[in-house]
Amino acid sequence: MTPRRAPEAGPLTAEAIIAATEDVLRRYGPAKATVVDVARALNVSHGSVYRHFASKTELREAVARGWLARVTAGLADIAASDRPAPERLHDWLRELAVIKRRKVLDDPEMFATYSALIPGDSPVAADHLAYLAGQVARILADGMASGEFRAADPPTTARAVLDATSRFHAPAHAREWTSPTIDDEFEAVVALLLAGLA
Repeated sequence: MTPRRAPEAGPLTAEAIIAATEDVLRRYGPAKATVVDVARALNVSHGSVYRHFASKTELREAVARGWLARVTAGLADIAASDRPAPERLHDWLRELAVIKRRKVLDDPEMFATYSALIPGDSPVAADHLAYLAGQVARILADGMASGEFRAADPPTTARAVLDATSRFHAPAHAREWTSPTIDDEFEAVVALLLAGLA
């Protein structure tokens, strides 16, 4: 005999669906998790989930966007601080690398799940990269205004900075992050960037 499901606690919200989807993805992985599993976890029909998210892809993208926003939330504070621009850029890049490394090493299953949800050609990945580049561009623009960095186009230079440091934060390089020399290599690359920007 199938046990009875508990009644719904209140109106179904997009936030509740996203939270339940994260739990389901953690339990089953991205290959096996379904919208039916999410609905079952919420004690609703899968049609109720589709009233908030038009497709499984849309739901997974919402989960990925929320996760990326949470894990990179502290970067905005570094970008917006009033410390010298070279110091901010160094600390921002360091924090980005630390965040990504922590996710890989402390929670490899969940990192793998989100990596599967966010392929490189995904609009979520593109939006996330644009968000990060915007913060770097802000630091660069401040540094150019103060004379700490030479004049250049901040958005273009920001993308170049992210490209140059991708080995330390892009998931494709995750296997390299356990190297005992990774921190020294990071510092060498960032020192070179800062010297080039000065």
